[in-house]
Amino acid sequence: MIDNIFNAFVTLLVTIDPPGLAPLFLALTAGMNRSERSQVGLRASLIAFAILALFAVAGTTILAVFGITLPAFRVAGGLLLFYIAFEMIFERRQDRKEKSADTAITRDHIRNVAAFPLALPLIAGPGAISATVLLSGTFQSAPQRVILMAILAACIFVTWIFLVLADRIDRFLGETGRSILTRLLGVILAALAVQFVADGVKALMAAS
Repeated sequence: MIDNIFNAFVTLLVTIDPPGLAPLFLALTAGMNRSERSQVGLRASLIAFAILALFAVAGTTILAVFGITLPAFRVAGGLLLFYIAFEMIFERRQDRKEKSADTAITRDHIRNVAAFPLALPLIAGPGAISATVLLSGTFQSAPQRVILMAILAACIFVTWIFLVLADRIDRFLGETGRSILTRLLGVILAALAVQFVADGVKALMAAS
């Protein structure tokens, strides 16, 4: 169980990618003081937690409505996470996030920036949502769902810390540090994604 908790925490944290969000958060909140940035960061974190919590609780039900089995979703979700890992390793994901940030700055710089694009899709993006649904299949009982919620809360708390300290973290890591860290996290996520696919294929073969 400890291994499952650790793997769940790492998977969610890597897909959210708090270090990669720091420079984007600074760009989206340009012109705000530290207090306003803290408010935006907190609101975005709470909205993202609500979105992920919904999929943690109702993820398997949503799959059942569409007639999708959990093993099939494990394979599909694992492939999606592997694609995200590929983007992280080759820095394509950061470019895509920066384009989303630029669009939001143009349309609405302050009022809704916490909801879009910070909460969705930068924090609670397709990768994080897919990972949450996958993990909801592992944490199925009521006590396990409570543990999954705690893991989500911990990941969002870490993300909020990165947002609050974004200016300091950005100066400390620099462009080279961010690049190295993102690639390292991408390799870890790729390995976790392959494990999701392997587990899904094994379950599909056992069911056939």
